[in-house]
Amino acid sequence: MTDRILGVLGGMGPLASAQFMLRLTLLTQAARDQDHVPAVLWSDPRVPDRSKGRLGGGENPLPAMLRGVRGLRAAGCGAIAIPCNTAHGWYEEMAAEGLPVLHIVDAAATALRQHTPSGTIGIMGTAGTLAMRLYHDRFEAAGWTCIQPTDLEMRDKVTPAIGMVKANRVAEAYAPLAETVTALAGRGAQAVVLGCTEIPLGIQAGPWQSLGVPLVDSIDALALAAIGWARG
Repeated sequence: MTDRILGVLGGMGPLASAQFMLRLTLLTQAARDQDHVPAVLWSDPRVPDRSKGRLGGGENPLPAMLRGVRGLRAAGCGAIAIPCNTAHGWYEEMAAEGLPVLHIVDAAATALRQHTPSGTIGIMGTAGTLAMRLYHDRFEAAGWTCIQPTDLEMRDKVTPAIGMVKANRVAEAYAPLAETVTALAGRGAQAVVLGCTEIPLGIQAGPWQSLGVPLVDSIDALALAAIGWARG
């Protein structure tokens, strides 16, 4: 049991937020309701698109995200988890509101070390996440070499697959995502980080165990970090 209340800044997208809550529950060692992590989910799908906001031409999502952070703080939350990778492009601004924000990339790094403490890592994510080098800078500082999908793979496979998950066409997302994982492994990736919270949902819609390369699920990694925080 814990008295720490976790805030979950969600809705980016809604299915990824729901999956985070599911995994937060399933990954907690618990024998009864009271052993689980108290959590408040703020799921607001009206937040403007994060990739468009970062790459230009889109509305700034920060005001909407700050509204959620402040709502979670008012609800008594002691820390915030954000099951959206691209939203972490505004990490500093959200952390400046006074609540600890559990960084999804640091959580993924902790999970990755269990598979591959060094070497070449494939990074899959939104165009915004890749453009910000959200994973690349932190991972390269920790000693990993990062590779990512080609522009063509992003255009024809990854970006459309993320859109399929957001449109609840999850099963259709498996093939293009699996092909991209296989391509990254063929170019030397010793593990692949699923650095967009829609990507694990698409991958898990098919026989992902047969892909032959370790996968790091950023949703699970963040859920484990949140459980660690809640347990003190």
